[in-house]
Amino acid sequence: IGHYTLAYPSLSLFYLGLTLIAAGTGLLKPSVSTLVGGLYPTNDPRRDSGFSLFYLGINIGAMIAPLVCGYLAQSQTFKHTLVVFGLNPATSWHWGFAAAGVGMTLGLIHYQLQRPRLQEIGIKPTKTNVINNHLKKTPLTPDERRRIGAILIFFLFAILFWALYEQAGSSLNLFADRLTRTEFFGWSFPSSWFQSAQALFVILLAPLFALLWARLGERQPSSPIKFSLGLFFLGLSFLLLIPASLFSASGKVSPFWLLAVYFLQVVGELCLSPVGLSLVTKLAPLRFVGIMMGIWFLAAALGNKLAGYAAGFFDETNTHLLIKFFGLLSGIVLIATVLLILLAPTLRKLMGSVR
Repeated sequence: IGHYTLAYPSLSLFYLGLTLIAAGTGLLKPSVSTLVGGLYPTNDPRRDSGFSLFYLGINIGAMIAPLVCGYLAQSQTFKHTLVVFGLNPATSWHWGFAAAGVGMTLGLIHYQLQRPRLQEIGIKPTKTNVINNHLKKTPLTPDERRRIGAILIFFLFAILFWALYEQAGSSLNLFADRLTRTEFFGWSFPSSWFQSAQALFVILLAPLFALLWARLGERQPSSPIKFSLGLFFLGLSFLLLIPASLFSASGKVSPFWLLAVYFLQVVGELCLSPVGLSLVTKLAPLRFVGIMMGIWFLAAALGNKLAGYAAGFFDETNTHLLIKFFGLLSGIVLIATVLLILLAPTLRKLMGSVR
C-alpha cells in the first residue's frame, strides 16, 4: 500500500507512503528472520548456511529492483513513452515506486501460497506450549543476561558497519553519478543501476559462503571472528576509494573501481549480516527473540542515520577532501576491527555454548 501511495505525485501522499512502508518493514523484517531461525535447532551448524541462502533470496529482489525502478525513473526511452501517451515525463520516478508496489503484491501472493511449508513455525503460542517453552514471565537467568550482553556488544559494531556500508545509498551513489563513467564498451546505462551491483555479488557469493560454512561445520570461525572479517573487508573497500578519488581529478573513472569496492563490501556483508541474524536467534531468550531481532535491525536504522550524516561531507569538487573523507571512514572501521578481535575472548565467554 505504501509503494502504491508513492505512485501519486503529492507531498502529503509521499509522507503517508513512507509511513506505511516503515510500518510494513517493521512488521516484516524481524518476523521473517525469526521464522528462518525457527527452522533450525539452536546449535545446528547449518543455521548460518540457511541464513546465507535466505540472504540470497532477499538480494535477488535487490538486484532486479534498481534495474526495473531505475529504468522507469531515469531512462529517456521510458520518458519518451510517457510523452507519447500524453503523460508527464517528470513523474517517471513515481512509476518506479508503483513498480515496487507490484513486486510487493506478487511477493504477498507467493507467501500466502507457500505458508503451509512453514508448518508450525511462527504460529501464535498456545497456553500449553507457552509453558513448555518457558515463555512465562520469569526472571532472566545469569546465562540469558550474558547472552543479551553479547548481542548488545555486537549491536554496537553492527551500527558502525551499517554506517559505512550504507554509503552505497548516499556518497557512493554520488560518486557513481558524478565521478564514474556510466558506460561499458560504448553502452550507456542509468547511474542508479550501480545499486544492483551489491545484490548481484551477494547472489554470486552467498551460495559459496553457505557451502563454506556447511563444509567447515564445527571448524568454522566463531561469530566474533566472522564479524571482524566483515569489518575488515568493509574497511578495505574504502581504502580502494582513495586511489579512485585521486584519479577522478583527471576525469570520470572506470566503473570497475566501484564494482571492486562493492565486491569487497559484499564479502564483508556476508561475513557479518546473515551471521548476525543467525546469532541473534541463537543468543536471545526464546520469549525475547522477536524483540531482540527488532533491536538488531535498530542497528541498521542508526547506521543509516550516521551514514546520512557522514555523506554530508562528500564533496566531489575537492579531491583532497574526498581522499580524506574515504580515508577517515576506512581508518575508523579498521580500528574497530582490531578492537573486536581483542574483545573476541570476552564475547565467547558471554555467548556460552553458542558459537
